[in-house]
Amino acid sequence: MRSTSLSRALLAAAATALVVGVVAGAAPGTDRPPKTKTDDVKDAYGSVQVADPYRWLEDQKAPETRAWIDEQNKYSESFLHSYPGRNALKQRVTELLKIDTIGVPSEHGGRYFFTRRLADQDLPVVFVRNGAAGKDEVLIDPHPLSADHTTSVDLLGVIADGTLAAYGVRLGGEDEVTVHFLDVDSRKELPEVLPRARYQGVRVRNDRSGVFFSRQEKEGPRVYWHAFGTDFSKDVKIFGDGYGPEKGLGVGLSEDNHWLTLTVSHGSAATKTEIYVRDLSTEPKGAGSAPLQIVPIVNDVEARFSAEVAGDTMYLETAWDAPNGRVFAVDLKNPARDKWKEVIPAGKSAIQSVSTIGGRLFVRYLEDVQSRIRIFDPQGKPMGEISFPQIGSAGAPRGRWTRNEAFYTFTSFVTPMTIYRYDVAKGTREVWAQETVPFDGDRYEIKQVKYASKDGTQIPMFLAHRKGIQLDGSNPALLTGYGGFNLSQTPNFSAQAALWVESGGVYALPNLRGGGEFGEEWHRAGMLAKKQNVFDDFVGAAEWLIKNGYTSASKLAITGGSNGGLLVGAALTQRPDLFAAVVCSYPLLDMVRYHKFLVAGYWVPEYGSADKPDQFPFLYAYSPYHHVKAGTKYPAVLFITGDSDTRVAPLHARKMTALLQASTGSDKPVILHYDTKAGHSRAATPITKRIDELTDEFSFLFVETGARMAVKKAA
Repeated sequence: MRSTSLSRALLAAAATALVVGVVAGAAPGTDRPPKTKTDDVKDAYGSVQVADPYRWLEDQKAPETRAWIDEQNKYSESFLHSYPGRNALKQRVTELLKIDTIGVPSEHGGRYFFTRRLADQDLPVVFVRNGAAGKDEVLIDPHPLSADHTTSVDLLGVIADGTLAAYGVRLGGEDEVTVHFLDVDSRKELPEVLPRARYQGVRVRNDRSGVFFSRQEKEGPRVYWHAFGTDFSKDVKIFGDGYGPEKGLGVGLSEDNHWLTLTVSHGSAATKTEIYVRDLSTEPKGAGSAPLQIVPIVNDVEARFSAEVAGDTMYLETAWDAPNGRVFAVDLKNPARDKWKEVIPAGKSAIQSVSTIGGRLFVRYLEDVQSRIRIFDPQGKPMGEISFPQIGSAGAPRGRWTRNEAFYTFTSFVTPMTIYRYDVAKGTREVWAQETVPFDGDRYEIKQVKYASKDGTQIPMFLAHRKGIQLDGSNPALLTGYGGFNLSQTPNFSAQAALWVESGGVYALPNLRGGGEFGEEWHRAGMLAKKQNVFDDFVGAAEWLIKNGYTSASKLAITGGSNGGLLVGAALTQRPDLFAAVVCSYPLLDMVRYHKFLVAGYWVPEYGSADKPDQFPFLYAYSPYHHVKAGTKYPAVLFITGDSDTRVAPLHARKMTALLQASTGSDKPVILHYDTKAGHSRAATPITKRIDELTDEFSFLFVETGARMAVKKAA
């Protein structure tokens, strides 16, 4: 891997710097956690009585819950802020995170829109560049919006000529945003502001007459048309009646605004998708409130579909009778199914995405869980391939059907993100932007191994570690995973991975069932009644690492967030003997009641619902909260969550913390890091807060696994 000049300078300086070791040992924190009261609460599911002694902690706003959170934070800080080597560790975390970052650009009217965060800034700022070689200008700066920089912005869309942008304003880590509209030329805001909500699509018409948007409401998702200059009370609901909260509803506009696309997802894993279109060219210019003649493209097939519109053709990527995916071309002026044309048949590799750029189809595959991008003409004729220098992850190419310009990213465990500009007509590429991180990737290797899960299924796993590592069981290891919602896990650069491997550790990422690495069959093998396969795959990875000398149980840590938090929670309760430490972030843990809170109804197609008699047994069988056993010697556990998580209810971490603290038979700490302004959308977290969080997390991991990290002492 290439070393940047900054990397070489820092490494040279480190050679003569005083090295500080972070060593194992008990933290001098408070001996006992705060006591938590219990209630005799039980629910009946058929003949099964399910106890829930910490039900009262579900009420997030109750004064007694707030007092409990305060006590827990004091307790956790007594551990996290007193670990040896913390100051030196924080310095290294700061070096890795306080770098210039940049997002993938999108072009509109010759202008390039993107985000950038300078090393001395907390949040990404939205920029516009006038022309390929033009000057970068600040368009939207979120820093003045909040004194503590917990309010961020997301660019939601720009019209074709680049003169009007829609953006969301997010408080803390919430998923909800308020939507604003900015005139790019004058830098003046339009008077319209869409209220705080969870939006699944915001599309402004090119003629600036108004906006189509999809919003999650109590009853379910609904699509509206708002004409600019009119009262919101006159907004017209155009689609969505009858769909409940377990459905998602996306809205899209073709580049020329000829076609409005509506995509209904049956659950967030989208095991079934419905797609509808409306020909907007038949309306008077600027109209949107007229009755819409919505035409179904597909709504009766139990399969996943995704759509890209190029001119008057819709390209449908689908798992219909093709678990690895295939692509159809649909003439939107004659969309009958018997007229569909298969342009890219199913193959051995799983299709991850299809992008329509420069008159070509860019198809991103996973071939044995390694990224490939192949290019086809509109009829499916192969037109070349984009290659990559090493094992890593390529992002879906972005661009416009009418321009010969595509942008895509590449990264790996040891390679920071690079953005490439690809000339579609010439078939050439160049680096558009590259992150510079003080980290020497040449010292490390990435490899892919395979191991047998409990039922014999072969599971791939990526490993990153120093070259020449000794396989004697003495290495600290950090095992992470996800295993759900058809999401694929491939190597990406992160401060976590970099920090771990340069401390001499092994970083491991298995490709668990439930993900999309091998198509829809792989996904379905880890959902609903088969969810236990995911946990078996993860435990199998831990056992393989130990058996092959990469680590030992006393030096093995696991970490996961969201669905990955459920993963490590299940591993913790099913095999506490395998792990020294667990970091469980923003997790689902009470799988009997999870679907009753926030947007979790949307996940029922993936997990199931305990309210259904045929699904309760398998949910209850693995629900981590219901399998904590008093007196068991659990490893050290750090739970992480916050008030602004409006996706996975923080009550899961609160209840599990209380139960595990009361039940563990070991002297290992069980602590909760609870941020009153943090949430699930981690990209919205100010970088200074992220530095503190990662310092806490790795202080915990280093002490509990015995890791020794060499960090440069401050000058």
